[in-house]
Amino acid sequence: MARFPKPPEGSWTEHYPQLGTAPVSYEDSIDPEHYEVERKAVFKRAWLNVGRVERIPRKGSYFTKELKVANTSIIVVRTGSGEVKAYHNICRHRGNKLVWNDMPLAETSGVCRQFTCKYHAWRYDLDGNLAFVQQEGEFFDLDKSRYGLVGVHCDVWEGFIFVNFALAPEQTLRDFLGPMITNLEGYPFDRMTSRWHYQSEVKANWKLYMDAFQEFYHAPVLHANQSPTAYSKAAAEAGFEAPHYRIEGPHRLVSTSGIRAWEMADEMRKPIEDICQSGLFGPWDGPDLGEMPEGLNPAKCDPWGLDSFQLFPNFVILFWGQGWYLTYHYWPTSYNTHVFEGTVYFPQPRTPRERIAQELAAVSFKEYGLQDANTLEATQSMIESRVLDDFLLCDQEVLIRHLHQETAAWVEDYRSKTAEV
Repeated sequence: MARFPKPPEGSWTEHYPQLGTAPVSYEDSIDPEHYEVERKAVFKRAWLNVGRVERIPRKGSYFTKELKVANTSIIVVRTGSGEVKAYHNICRHRGNKLVWNDMPLAETSGVCRQFTCKYHAWRYDLDGNLAFVQQEGEFFDLDKSRYGLVGVHCDVWEGFIFVNFALAPEQTLRDFLGPMITNLEGYPFDRMTSRWHYQSEVKANWKLYMDAFQEFYHAPVLHANQSPTAYSKAAAEAGFEAPHYRIEGPHRLVSTSGIRAWEMADEMRKPIEDICQSGLFGPWDGPDLGEMPEGLNPAKCDPWGLDSFQLFPNFVILFWGQGWYLTYHYWPTSYNTHVFEGTVYFPQPRTPRERIAQELAAVSFKEYGLQDANTLEATQSMIESRVLDDFLLCDQEVLIRHLHQETAAWVEDYRSKTAEV
């Protein structure tokens, strides 16, 4: 794996002097009290992606999302006018969870004309209005217009549905995303409807898993078993550096060159990859997606491998040069646990071979994700020992510095504003 030159301004970390170069503390990943403030300062103020519009394709389509980090469950629905709206998943009568199936804490989806509470049959229309009260005459001075569902701020960008739990969001969604993200407009997300999804409960702080996907310093070592021994040893000794990092506002990007799998030496490929013409980098026969948006491949790599856009706080969109993309979500459940979600998106397969090629890519990527997750619980257990107070980061780990500093800045801003109140 070749090394790439640093930018003329110097190293990547020094290119962002506000980040510093000193060792970093992981106290923000092991302190329960910090986590409780982080929930309010970050996850109840930032725009959070909760899914895509393809999940609610027509009037009455809905899905629920359990968000323990915000201490709530929400309903996302397509209204009669075609608008996407979100509500807290709670009945105004006695507080029962409004939409659920057999297991109250399990997420669900479907299509309906209205939402009916399982407890006393109060009904709400798709716009959240209270439409029916069982034995309405038994209530005192009931004005149904005052008791609709509690709304959640909701907006859509390029088919991605975002919510914000602040009483009044400090920025519009578009302003929050900023140019680095909005320059991705025009990518054919709507054509990527062949979807695979998996999730896992991880016993580690959510930021630690995000850190794992913000650098490639680990790749030749942690993923060595995926390659022949001789190649893995050489790769680990040579190391690998991505040719482009970028930080803009609260968001981050790492972009890297690629490798055409079919051009690799025969001993570096698995037989199943040759049979299916697919693997970690995706199906070898990449689709013609047309002209790509200007925000992709900023380093102009040829061949281009991938761009990983890290949207603050917990959402990642990763584009592969082979013509597909995936998303990651990291949903905190406590200071040292979270739920990791990975979803891969391809164009609809046209033949059985294309379908198999997509499945192999999805399974391969899941295997790599499990390898990345495998170290996290070991990391969490030892940093909680507090044997060490801070940890060294190399130049390639510049985005890790930014995530932890950005989170700390949101916490400090929240503390300052609440102290003023």
